[in-house]
Amino acid sequence: MAEVIVIGAGPVGLLLAAELFRRGISVEVLEAREEPGSDSRAIGIHAPVLAALQRSGLTAALLEHAVRVRRGEARSEGRLLGTVRFDRLSTRFPFVATLPQAATEAVISRVAPEPRRGIRVTALSARPQHVEVRTSHGDRRAPLVVLAGGGRSRELVYRDPVAHTYPDRYLMTDAEVSDRQDQGTAVVHLETSGVLESFPLPGRRRRFVAWDSPDASTEPEQRLERMQRLLAVHGESVTAEVTGFGVRRFVAPQLRNGRLLVIGDAAHEVSPIGGQGMNLGLLDAATLAPLLTKWVNTGVAPEEGLQRWEQNRLRSARRAAHLAGLNTRLGRPVGPTVNTLRSGGLQLMLGPGTGRLFARAYAMGFDSAA
Repeated sequence: MAEVIVIGAGPVGLLLAAELFRRGISVEVLEAREEPGSDSRAIGIHAPVLAALQRSGLTAALLEHAVRVRRGEARSEGRLLGTVRFDRLSTRFPFVATLPQAATEAVISRVAPEPRRGIRVTALSARPQHVEVRTSHGDRRAPLVVLAGGGRSRELVYRDPVAHTYPDRYLMTDAEVSDRQDQGTAVVHLETSGVLESFPLPGRRRRFVAWDSPDASTEPEQRLERMQRLLAVHGESVTAEVTGFGVRRFVAPQLRNGRLLVIGDAAHEVSPIGGQGMNLGLLDAATLAPLLTKWVNTGVAPEEGLQRWEQNRLRSARRAAHLAGLNTRLGRPVGPTVNTLRSGGLQLMLGPGTGRLFARAYAMGFDSAA
């Protein structure tokens, strides 16, 4: 019997399993998908995560594949409103590392136990001395179980876990780009038609995310045409598939029920506009692993540490959700007059004094684990 069962083989579940395995803990990872996912929207890894993973060697491995984004720019109607200087922050890693989530998962997978795939968990029951796990392939039990199965798995542990659904929708594509002056810069265009975000990726590519009408057609050909029109305004073109997605917000009331714990999107889901959702989960895992190791090795729950961990992670999730909600509202279409006012307000926020706070917030510098 494994000492810890981790449910979910996304980046968060894999990281927790890797960190426990590195500390000598017996871990079993259960995953419903037969193959690793390839449709995630997460690309940025922030400074607190890079610092947390440095000792394990994962930071160096991730940075081998990533682009180091040291600054961001806000633009409107072709005019520069201000810059976000990650390279001026007082942190060990003064940049955002960008790479596709599939690449992040591949790096973590090299040091994590091999997941048992095709196993769907149908029920969880926390007992005084263990947790019972009912699956599509029979029942299991372990002294400790951690649910990291994403938003679709939260019904296993929360009663009526209703998420707030935003009316907004977005288009996304990863396009090949030519050499350019802002190759290593993240760019946010605030236009009357809505936000268009542009992030550097490895291999001379950029991730483009654009606001899309909730009433627009979801047919692939129609999405492609809309994204082509949006990018053409900025001298860009579509070179890959265009996908669409909506956004939700959910923060659980608690992360622990005795020997059963919840991390990642199963516990808190925030809008990907702002790029902090995956990082929240990775920090959940990195900070939980030492506590679970102590629990397994001593046989006694480190109650004070677990309570502090839960409080800190929920506080960080609420803060990230608030910031993501602000980003979502900021990126909606507006009329010319309101866009002028919006641009002027953002210009002030990115000015001397407040600009550094702005950069720190977007680099997760206010997370409890930072």
